[in-house]
Parts: sequence; structure tokens; C-alpha cells
Amino acid sequence: MTETGGTPRLAVFGAGVMGIGIATLAVGRGVPVTLVDVDQSRLGTARERLRGELRLAHMTGALPRTGPVGELQLADSAVAAADATWVIEAITEVAELKAKVHREIASVVAPGTLRVTNTSSIPVDELAGQVPTPEDLAGIHFMNPPYLIGTLEVIRGPRTGERAMTAVQTLLTTLGRKGIVVGDGPGFVTSRVLHRMINDAANVVEEGRASVEDVDGLMQGCLGHPTGPLRTADLIGIDNLVDSLSVLYERTGDDSYRPSELLLRKVAEGDHGRKTGRGFYEYEVR
Repeated sequence: MTETGGTPRLAVFGAGVMGIGIATLAVGRGVPVTLVDVDQSRLGTARERLRGELRLAHMTGALPRTGPVGELQLADSAVAAADATWVIEAITEVAELKAKVHREIASVVAPGTLRVTNTSSIPVDELAGQVPTPEDLAGIHFMNPPYLIGTLEVIRGPRTGERAMTAVQTLLTTLGRKGIVVGDGPGFVTSRVLHRMINDAANVVEEGRASVEDVDGLMQGCLGHPTGPLRTADLIGIDNLVDSLSVLYERTGDDSYRPSELLLRKVAEGDHGRKTGRGFYEYEVR
């Protein structure tokens, strides 16, 4: 229950792959969700996409088949999130756009409402410096698909307050997730380590030293990687991966994060991975 005695509600900003995935996790756990996006075409397909993800989550056992399903509301304005218990921003990995959305969120929600940025690489404090009440802002790195991956990277920025961290734990418990809290900085832990590996795997393929399948096969068979780095890139979304690599490269100056020419070419050709039907592998688009 919320402090006012109402049913806890989650607001998710962004009806892309990650926003739909997070919303699926929440409604599958019985949490009402307000999904906000200014793109009417995305909103128009959001309910159908979420139903498809929920069916898949039930088929795989990732979410319970029985029990309550949260109500989904769709909106194109931040005002719809005014009564939210928690707010998660899950838009594209561009700091200026994220800061703009968080200013809009802060202008409508009650003081003390947890505001979360779902980011894979942008430091939380970079956003905190551009928004009101930075003590209410924390980072949670949801990975794709959110309903399947039970452990989340939680980022506490230097200005994140204790109340926000307590609210993060309540949210994760409600969603049935485990959080591991890490310090702030470009890429945090997961992206800092994983994205360099994926980038180098793409460079190995570009250099002609091994095929896509052989790179993934070696990393799976020899090192125990569950899917291989290049299949993982397809799951992340190669466009999202390039955005994150660019953030890491710009903020660290480390040349190992400079996006591979092969990754850049795939983005330019529209081969973004599983969501577009083609990346390093081919997929059936649902």
C-alpha cells in the first residue's frame, strides 16, 4: 500500500522494447502500470505488444500463470503519472532527452516519489545535476527481457537519498527481483565489462579471424557464457549497444569502447538485432 492507502502504481516512460518489457514484468506481478509515450504509433501497438510478451513470459514460466494481472493504462503526457508510487524512465540512451523527461516527471509527481532512470551507461549523477530533488533519483539497469532476468544492477548516485534507496528495495520486492547496488560512473559494472567484450567480438569478426557462430561458440563452450557476446548484442539491440558504447567512449576516452565499424554498419543498415528480425543472426519478428 502507498502512504495514502491506495494501491501502488508504477509509471513507465517509454513504450519501446525496454519500456514494454518493464511494464510486462509489473503487470505480470499484479502491479497497475501507466505507460507514457509521446509517440502515438508506439502507444497504438503497446497493448498488443505487452500481451504478446506476457504470453511468452507465462509460456516460459518467467511469470506466474495464476494470480492477479495489473491494469495497463496508456497516456501521452507526464501528467498521467501524477499519482504514481514509483516512476521508471526507459527512453533512449541520450542524456539530454533523459534529463528533459525527468524534469517533466519531477514537475507532476508528489515530493519524495521515487524516480528511476533505466540506463545502461549514463551516470546517475550526470542526470541528477539537471533535475529537481536529485535525492529522489536512482538508477536501475533492467536487462532485456526484464521479466526473465531476476537480478538487477541498482545504481546509487552521490546525491541519491536513503528514502529513494528504501523505495527501490520496495519496488524490487514487489516485482520479485533481486538488486545488487553498485557505485555510479559510466557503464557502472555490467556495461563497462560486457560492452567492451561485445565490441571486441565484433572487431574479431570484422577482421575475418572467426565467424559470428564460432566467436559465440567459443565463448559459450570454453568460458561458459550463456548465449555468446554477439547473440547477446542482438538481444540488447545493436542500436542501443552503439548508443551505450558511444556514452562510454565519450566519458572515459577509452578507445576499446569506440564502436566497432561492424556494429555501426549494422545500425546504418537497420539490422538492430532480434527486434528487427536481423542482427548478427536472423529472427522471426513477433
